[in-house]
Amino acid sequence: MDQKRTEIAQLGEFGLIDRIKSNFSLQNPTSLKGIGDDAAVIDIGTENVLISTDMMLEGIHFDLAYMPLQHLGYKAVAINVSDIAAMNGKPEQIIIGLGLSNRFSLEAVDMLYEGINAACKNYKVDLVGGDTTSSSSGLVISITIIGRAAKEKTVLRSGAKNNDIICVTGDLGAAFLGLQILEREKQVYQANPQMQPDLEKYEYLVGRQLKPEARMDIVYELAEKNIVPTSMIDISDGLASELLHLGKNSNTGSKIFEDKIPIDALAYDTAIEFKIDPTTTALNGGEDYELLFTIKASDFEPLKNHPDIHFIGHMHDNVNQNVMISKQGTVVPIQAQGWKHF
Repeated sequence: MDQKRTEIAQLGEFGLIDRIKSNFSLQNPTSLKGIGDDAAVIDIGTENVLISTDMMLEGIHFDLAYMPLQHLGYKAVAINVSDIAAMNGKPEQIIIGLGLSNRFSLEAVDMLYEGINAACKNYKVDLVGGDTTSSSSGLVISITIIGRAAKEKTVLRSGAKNNDIICVTGDLGAAFLGLQILEREKQVYQANPQMQPDLEKYEYLVGRQLKPEARMDIVYELAEKNIVPTSMIDISDGLASELLHLGKNSNTGSKIFEDKIPIDALAYDTAIEFKIDPTTTALNGGEDYELLFTIKASDFEPLKNHPDIHFIGHMHDNVNQNVMISKQGTVVPIQAQGWKHF
């Protein structure tokens, strides 16, 4: 009899993670948080150690037709640092697993590590080891990052409460639009190699895609003000998806306001140029690596004038109601339509 076959795409990435998680239970008291957050949390006595990992595959996560190897190295580190930032922690060490096909020269590897080194210096992270192997399918980069946080300042996705204020850093949708620009220019080049890419006007958007920055600056500023978010996540899959993660893990619902979502002026204009709704790019674009977090209402006052923290709504008790109030005042259900891994 044929064995039943279920396609992974039917579950999706998060369904797959939930399925794996359901078969495992934590057996060591030092394992405080396992699968299901931005990083694992390990108790080492006086502090918590944070561990996370991210893998990037050529042809899936990046295209070397327009991704310089130095930028790729930098980005690979930055997106891992972002996971530690999302736990309100400080990154300290990375370990790199590298799969190389025979089309990569020693000089190419040097360029990749030039970017990795620049990110390590910027985020004050040490490269302490790794593994290299040959690959039959292009370049593979897998980074495991180790950080730490004070026990009382470690922030999970599960701490949001009714009436907590929803905050987001920076601006949203730019990285997605940067990718659209790069893909368009690649197609133009393939059709006519004499054409030079027209990227100058879109420098900010392209930079957001090729060389994102982890928001450690915000983590340090919150610490200076002695503010600990009630919940936090980094925005890798789009605002809508991450907001639903916070709600699901915290057993709360959310209400945000479209006119409060931060969208850069160039991103707004470029979305219109591509005939995409700018709000859709902010909700579902992904790869911005900004921080989405919640704070107690009492912590609003010290942050209210921060130029790079935006207050977009609040959490509430109805776990089944996640909505956006549009600019016209209509209630729109929030749905995750971001990056699909399978």
